[in-house]
Amino acid sequence: MFFIHRFLATFFALGMTSVALAGPLPAVHWKLLEDGQDSSGKACHLENHGVEFNAAVPDGSRAARFDGRSAFLEAPNHSSPQFGPGDFTVSLWVYTKDALDDTLGDLLSTYDPATRTGLNLSILTCTGVSNSQPNYRNLHFGIDKGTEVDQWSDCGRPGNAIFIFGMVVHEGALYAATCESGVGESGHVYRYEGGASWTDCGSPGSSNSIGALAVYNGALYAGASWYDTTGSALEASPNTTPGGTIYRYDGGKQWVDCGSLENPETGKAITIGGLTVFNGKLYATTLKKDGFGLYRYEGSATWAYCGNPGRRVLNPSVFNGSMYMVSYDAPGGPFRYDGANWSYVGGTINPPIDQDYSFAVYGGQLHVSTWPKAYVYRMNENFTWTPCGKPGEENESMGMMTYNGKLYVGTLPSARVYRYDDADKWTPIGQQLDTSEGKYRRAWSMAIFQGKLFCGTLPSGKIFCMEAGKNVTCDVALKPGWRHIAAVRESDRLRLFIDGQPVAESTKSDSTKYDLATDQPLRIGSGAGDYFYGWMKDLRIYETALREQEITALCNEQRPSP
Repeated sequence: MFFIHRFLATFFALGMTSVALAGPLPAVHWKLLEDGQDSSGKACHLENHGVEFNAAVPDGSRAARFDGRSAFLEAPNHSSPQFGPGDFTVSLWVYTKDALDDTLGDLLSTYDPATRTGLNLSILTCTGVSNSQPNYRNLHFGIDKGTEVDQWSDCGRPGNAIFIFGMVVHEGALYAATCESGVGESGHVYRYEGGASWTDCGSPGSSNSIGALAVYNGALYAGASWYDTTGSALEASPNTTPGGTIYRYDGGKQWVDCGSLENPETGKAITIGGLTVFNGKLYATTLKKDGFGLYRYEGSATWAYCGNPGRRVLNPSVFNGSMYMVSYDAPGGPFRYDGANWSYVGGTINPPIDQDYSFAVYGGQLHVSTWPKAYVYRMNENFTWTPCGKPGEENESMGMMTYNGKLYVGTLPSARVYRYDDADKWTPIGQQLDTSEGKYRRAWSMAIFQGKLFCGTLPSGKIFCMEAGKNVTCDVALKPGWRHIAAVRESDRLRLFIDGQPVAESTKSDSTKYDLATDQPLRIGSGAGDYFYGWMKDLRIYETALREQEITALCNEQRPSP
């Protein structure tokens, strides 16, 4: 550990009189303007792997630019701060664009995937998690020391759900979309209130399902859909009302009709097969062949038809400048859409598949889940695919998410969640989530909320959550532009600050269980998820937990000029 000196820092808070605060010096300080040199005097200089220094920022300033593809910085092990059992603070400025064509990725990590030891700091932008976009610009800070999860917590059943089609985090709350297939029933959206309690936010449309959720321009959108329950070996739903309409949430139980998906080539949609945001626009796809293709929202109740590649495309995911979509039409395999043109990129998948379902970015590479043998595949730079093994003896791998350093996937027919632990090793986590009678049970949808991983099921229609290690998330979208971020470990809890203000705090934990020492390097702009996409400057690491007033002072001292 570095010896921490104390000094007197005087700053002027915006619009306030001067205040003098005593605070620690950083153990390391990388300004990230002209280079990766350490200005703390400890000579912990960074190794550059493709980061562009002194790069122009859209606001006219200059900083280090991370391309979201392969660029990162690495601190040498012999001189970088050692994260062990003690307190620390990570402080940095990041700039992100409003319109994104990639995930935002990892800010900082030092994590050993083999022992699941270390820390992860990232901005969650998760798309194509089955049909929905569960997390968008949510800040995540997690630590672990090989924690094993014994049981998932039961978070209840929203309404009369038989299927949790999707989940989304919006303005500090978790929302779930349901299929409710009985006589006189329809799909609803529910808001989680903790424990096993859910508040009904209404039923947009009268079809039996809400097929997808996404947040766009600060508002929650939902797609009304008709789900053929016989596809999951359930009784046919007496509600055959078609869907195909997108709605915007207006509070309470009120929803605004934002138009239906229809085109002269493939007709009028009756289903929704996915929602996501790409390059500042909301996109939608369909589940059935009626009206199949890709649509772009143009405002009010207008949707522009973007064509199709000759097969159904669903569950759009944003990655490295393009959208990727799965297909439910054999031979399966993803399609790529760059904003104008389509290309099939699934031709090298082997063993071959019939359908694919969900995307996740893990280790900077796109992964996809599949049927009929449940293999998960990793996409390489030249659009070839490497099999990553399969979870147990399952038939389908479904919803996937990268969470606190590891990749997790849900399955059919046992409705379990597995963790990816090696080249072809998948470890079952906790109990079977759905033990209902019948042929199929699905662990289909996922989201990260309040530091935990949530998973929705069929046919019980229940939602479960678990925590791997100790985590904290800011469940409000990080605003674009320059933002000051501070991640603090203080004794038995984790804290997050944005622009000098506290925004989230973890539950308490036994600090003696989390010695984060590892021989893995400290990486900046890279981690278990994706490479960082944006600009960064003034990264400091303190080997103590800064107080709130010290973080506020630090933010105000270095605040970029408007």
